[in-house]
Amino acid sequence: MKPSPVRDSKTLLCVTGLSPQVVTETLFALSVEHNWIPDRIRLITTTEGAKRARLSLLSEDLGWFQRLCDDYQLPFIRFTDEDILVLEQNDGKPMDDIRTPEDNERMADFIVEQVRQLTADPNSELHVSIAGGRKTMGFYLGYALSLFGRPQDRLSHVLVSEPFESCWDFFYPTPYSRVIQTNKQNLADTRDAEISLAEIPFVSLRHGMTEDLLSGRIGFAGAVSAVTESLAPPQLQLDLRKGQIRAAGKVVSMAPTSLAMLSLFARRTLAQKNAISAPFKGVPDLDWAENYLSEYRLVKGDMGDTDATVQALQNGMEGEYFSTCKSRLHKELKMKLGSVARDYMIDDGDTRPKRYRLTLPAESITYGAI
Repeated sequence: MKPSPVRDSKTLLCVTGLSPQVVTETLFALSVEHNWIPDRIRLITTTEGAKRARLSLLSEDLGWFQRLCDDYQLPFIRFTDEDILVLEQNDGKPMDDIRTPEDNERMADFIVEQVRQLTADPNSELHVSIAGGRKTMGFYLGYALSLFGRPQDRLSHVLVSEPFESCWDFFYPTPYSRVIQTNKQNLADTRDAEISLAEIPFVSLRHGMTEDLLSGRIGFAGAVSAVTESLAPPQLQLDLRKGQIRAAGKVVSMAPTSLAMLSLFARRTLAQKNAISAPFKGVPDLDWAENYLSEYRLVKGDMGDTDATVQALQNGMEGEYFSTCKSRLHKELKMKLGSVARDYMIDDGDTRPKRYRLTLPAESITYGAI
């Protein structure tokens, strides 16, 4: 069995409402019961939730976060006021509660952005707890992890035994006797409490995200739309005048040389022509050059012999030029379309000698203004 890779950072991300105990309960379950100790904790909450978290978890009077660390001799874990992230309304003011559709939309976008940032480093590890906060908060947080989560990330819900569940004075099972009054006015010893972690499997849809979506701000609706489009049957629309294509539901601009190569094979597919051999290396092929330049001029316009591409192919196209142009096209498609780019790449048939074609069916290809 291969050893688990060492992660540069481990983050526990929680959502809470009026019960900050979720943070210490989850931390206890992860660190004491499962020996997974985060380097830092991030908390997403409302104005009132932030106030309660600061007073109960971080204040000198109560300080239940530091008490937990001291009781179980945990190493340093970063969790400060700056790690308590308060949701904001459209006007930028802190959100007291989630009451309107607009509040829900802002909350969803905020949560998605936090998860996107925390999963950007491939060497990091993220554990997400959906045990606290309103149900919609937990839903959006779990959904955000499905959108951006990686194999090393985890999703969980913490479970607390009776009569300690939802009890204001309970924060974690202490290693010593501590008697508290429960919600039913009974007495109970926190040493007897049991906490378990229910890990929740999630489907990772990160492969449906393109690099620009993974590296830039994107709202919840935009992320869902991008993944949905990537899972739909492939459709290719070419707008040669604008130098653009629509693929996987996304409009992207293409380099003229790449678009010309893609268009050449798209027309062959529409004409129901068979796969074709590439020109031989070191042997200029005039037919290949003519067919390619006819598409290139539709993209660039007729620039005569002053254009560098036209000059390079005036005596024909040879195999090295074809391979370079095809590789640039594939690189551009991967960068702009992500994992779904393979549906729009030129396939070599995995045969010897290689014969090239688009695997898209003719009915999936159209030309026209985008």
